[in-house]
Amino acid sequence: MNLLLDTHTLLWWLGGDRRLGRRAAASIAEPRNLVWVSAATAWEIVIKVALGRLDLGEPPEKCLPREIERSHFRPLPITVEHALEVAALPHHHTDPFDRLLIAQARREGMKMVTSDPAFEAYGISILSARA
Repeated sequence: MNLLLDTHTLLWWLGGDRRLGRRAAASIAEPRNLVWVSAATAWEIVIKVALGRLDLGEPPEKCLPREIERSHFRPLPITVEHALEVAALPHHHTDPFDRLLIAQARREGMKMVTSDPAFEAYGISILSARA
């Protein structure tokens, strides 16, 4: 199974946060699943750190690549096709990072791991991050 992590899901995983449900954590840890982290997630994290809304304890450019590799996650670049897919989405959600993640999940046929209920309106496959 191909799983795409929402930004908060990645942060919960990396921080060992108990908000990440057992089922979601088990699916992320399952070696047969391919777990993807979008460049949009890294971009969102960098912006939140720069605005002082997130503290990772070290610069994201240092810890994110290391932790993504350590967790055996795969980086998902943003393509022109992903960006154009955003235009095809209905306007249920206004967060540009989330809309790009939804477009990537749709385009690549991935299951989104998120706790955001707004994602359900897009008809993509979802694994609740709290499950």
